[in-house]
Amino acid sequence: MKIYDKKLAYPYFVWMVLFTVVPLIIVVYYAFTDANGAFTLDNLTSISGYGSVFARSLLLALIATVICLVIAFPVGYFLSRLRVNKQHIMLMLVMLPMWMNFLLRTYAWMGLLSVNGPVNAVLGVFGLGPFNMLNTSGAVVLGMVYNYVPYMILPLYTSMTKIDQSLVEAAQDLGASTTKTLVRVLIPMSVPGISTGITMVFVPAVSTFVISRMLGGGSNLLIGDLIEMQFLGNSYNLNVGSAMSLVLMIIVLLCMSFTSSFDEDEMEGVS
Repeated sequence: MKIYDKKLAYPYFVWMVLFTVVPLIIVVYYAFTDANGAFTLDNLTSISGYGSVFARSLLLALIATVICLVIAFPVGYFLSRLRVNKQHIMLMLVMLPMWMNFLLRTYAWMGLLSVNGPVNAVLGVFGLGPFNMLNTSGAVVLGMVYNYVPYMILPLYTSMTKIDQSLVEAAQDLGASTTKTLVRVLIPMSVPGISTGITMVFVPAVSTFVISRMLGGGSNLLIGDLIEMQFLGNSYNLNVGSAMSLVLMIIVLLCMSFTSSFDEDEMEGVS
């Protein structure tokens, strides 16, 4: 029976080797070679000139992740305390925008934030504007939050449904204020959902290029834009693009390891 169970994993193993391990090996190969295939570190050293782009990518992704967490935490708690039938309806409403194509959602924000768009039209009623909201860092963060906040809500909701409401009521009965109940009960017991949500939002946010291109313009390039330019743009340099991808993967792995270790420490404290 054990041999039979192991055979069931063979297709998954082959899939992982072909579409994960092999591409990673190819990226590493190009990152440490030049156009002639000779070993070199020039590709990695050349990335130092794009330090500001890396910093901007990390900063905007971090801001978007924090905003998503602030929005998703109360939403996830509210959903987890509804009746089961209402939970299904509300979850469907949360996921409904995700049924629309990613590009269409981003194009919609281009129209909304344009100088002659509905947002400026509403502000004009109050004598404000018009404001140039497109091609700004704020527009990029807004696009990230809108597109990725469901990925923060769902893990938090799943984690909070496992929290016994009697624990919250017990804390309140013992005189804990709303703030103390939040800090001492809800947040520690929601750490698995928080760490998962941070990973699911931060990783795509730091590597995005569609949102930054459409809402940020040429003055708000992110690392995803640079990588795309190296592979598909006029810059076309597979070696430098691979080096950028390798550095980005290392950054993502470090962030994921940090959230994982934080999750384990918190769960040990809770247990």
